[in-house]
Amino acid sequence: MFPVSVSRHVSHGLRTAFPRKLTITIPTTRLTPVSTRFISSTPSLYDSNKNPPNNSKKYPSESSSAAASVEEATEHEGRYARTDESVRVEYPPDDEMPPTPVVQGRGGRHFKRTLASYSLEDRVSVVTGGARGLGLVMGQALVASGSDLAIVDLNIQEAQEQAKNMLAQFQAENPGLDERSLPKITAHQADVGNPDSVDSSVAEILKEHGRIDHLVTSAGFTENFDAVSYPHDRMQKLWSVNVDGSYLFAVAVAKHLMARKSPGSIVFIGSMSGAIVNVPQPQAPYNAAKAAIRHLAASLAVEWASVGIRVNCISPGYMLTALTRKILDDNPDLKEKWTSLIPQGKMGTPEDLMGPVTFLLSDASKYVTGADLRVDGGYTLT
Repeated sequence: MFPVSVSRHVSHGLRTAFPRKLTITIPTTRLTPVSTRFISSTPSLYDSNKNPPNNSKKYPSESSSAAASVEEATEHEGRYARTDESVRVEYPPDDEMPPTPVVQGRGGRHFKRTLASYSLEDRVSVVTGGARGLGLVMGQALVASGSDLAIVDLNIQEAQEQAKNMLAQFQAENPGLDERSLPKITAHQADVGNPDSVDSSVAEILKEHGRIDHLVTSAGFTENFDAVSYPHDRMQKLWSVNVDGSYLFAVAVAKHLMARKSPGSIVFIGSMSGAIVNVPQPQAPYNAAKAAIRHLAASLAVEWASVGIRVNCISPGYMLTALTRKILDDNPDLKEKWTSLIPQGKMGTPEDLMGPVTFLLSDASKYVTGADLRVDGGYTLT
């Protein structure tokens, strides 16, 4: 559930991983080519007249670059990396490594190599519909990426149970962490289609966590009725949960972010059904609702871009959740029909959304807003 590259533990480990200063020898002669810089490095982000930041503790492999004097930027700056083989870096011996693993989990001791911009460390994320299915798995991904989590669901007992289970699983896979290093995972009840219920839930989350940085609107459901016999009250309920719920929670979180004058990111969970018509099942109102979600994300992305709030949409294809497994077990011909239309030849799993949701919430996608990321095995391309 929680990969060994848990970001909340790596920051402490890296600070203690290399206590000795690195020994670096740099020739005094100036390198003649104008576009060549000292040692292997990417372009400097700091002023060469100021003291360079000491990254040796946080990023040992980059310490030679950080400690070396940096030449004036040229017209070629940023296009190339150069290597000066005269630089010698002395790494600490094994017996001076920290006594505890830098990152703990099933994989044992290792250094995390994921880009830092993918981390959700010190963030608070909210997932609606987070007690089961896609929402539950995406919540697990956010915790594994360093975030604290507020699980919102209509069924508060189920949300509380999943919050408890998630924390226990995290502790089991990351033994030895002190309480300060554990994620804060809370459960909250909300009828996402009811404005008063949404406002109350958001207020409760803010009281528990102090702030909200990210939102995933995963609450939703589908039903299969042909259009002429679809009960109107059921259609209203479907629209209320899928569309109103996403809108109301997004607005409530956006108000909070604007009041804090803080950037944030929101991910709506749509469906490939918002872009194509599924066959053979009849579900016209659901398709229309998911198309609305996709365009709502784009519209809010434009409206809120100036205040630093990004809004994107993930549109999953056919996913093997517990519910769909049961449906397909009862209808084997339907599974064969669906699979035959997927270029990858298989249905997806909830775990296939862990990477996309982390990417779209994190700073790794800071220049991405209004996007619709389809996770469908290529279904909508055919």
